[in-house]
Amino acid sequence: MTTEMDQKTKSNVATKKLTLIQAINEGMDMVLERDENALILGEDVGKNGGVFRATDGLQEKHGPDRVIDTPLSESGIIGTSVGLAVNGMKPIAEIQFMGFIYPAYDQIMTHVSRIRARTMGRFSVPLVIRAPFGAGVRAPEIHSDSAEALFTHMPGIKVVCPATPYDAKGLFIAAFEDPDPVLFMEPMHNYRSFREDVPTEYYTVEIGKGKKRIDGEDVTLITWGAMVPLVEKVANQLKEKGISCEVIDLRTLYPIDQDIIAESVKKTGRAVVIHEAPRTGGLGNDVVSIINDTAFLYLKAPVERVTGFDVPVPFFSLENHYLPTPERMKKAIEKVVHF
Repeated sequence: MTTEMDQKTKSNVATKKLTLIQAINEGMDMVLERDENALILGEDVGKNGGVFRATDGLQEKHGPDRVIDTPLSESGIIGTSVGLAVNGMKPIAEIQFMGFIYPAYDQIMTHVSRIRARTMGRFSVPLVIRAPFGAGVRAPEIHSDSAEALFTHMPGIKVVCPATPYDAKGLFIAAFEDPDPVLFMEPMHNYRSFREDVPTEYYTVEIGKGKKRIDGEDVTLITWGAMVPLVEKVANQLKEKGISCEVIDLRTLYPIDQDIIAESVKKTGRAVVIHEAPRTGGLGNDVVSIINDTAFLYLKAPVERVTGFDVPVPFFSLENHYLPTPERMKKAIEKVVHF
């Protein structure tokens, strides 16, 4: 196994062009092949290969005892996974959409995140909970929620959110290998939106480490998930206007990489936080607090936030308006740059 590779190392390993969802499928295939205690369970993950085909072909390859179709019961899926995990298995539980995770919230808050503390380290819960999330795919109601803040406020569970195929495979394998539970958030909008070179070998991306996507001098843009490619696009457009944006992809939302935030903001003196979850109680507030705690005296302007609105994700005709748009991002960036 290898850890995250630098560009020189990547150029010397075998790769193939994968979408984000193909990278996740490959990661699951590899852990099922390597670890006899690994299994997948969830609604339609077996015969149908998942609603997004994330588990396509895995039941056929590994059998119905390893890739298990469950009843439509999120509480049952997570409750069963807890029992499996504390008895030596390594379950990968799929919640079909993040908006469906609420019936399982009690199990996650009461048991998944607390068993290590409750048993004083005697037991842990090596569980990965996969949850597609986010708007912009024209899904029905309760299919587009971004509820990450609920779980970053839950000590005992890590929250991971890859934005690219390379990170998706490496972070999934790292989540699987982690002895404690990990909520693995998958941005639906990025599932098939682009491909990139992904190593064919087994590798990990360290949980808890953000990544600088674009180097810049004038302002730091901090984001995650489906917003990352859009923020990169905006940064490249503003470069033509003479504004140099540094783009930080957090990748892990809990534990958050405070160092990468502080270092970048100390360099640029300005910051804009961008996420699609609602503004009130959003994770962006924590990012602003980290900036205030670690880089306040370096700030040349107040930190701006560009977020979703404090409403449920609306239906199709208003969905794009709800999401952070390039126009709203550019307005916030120009505001801090010209403060």
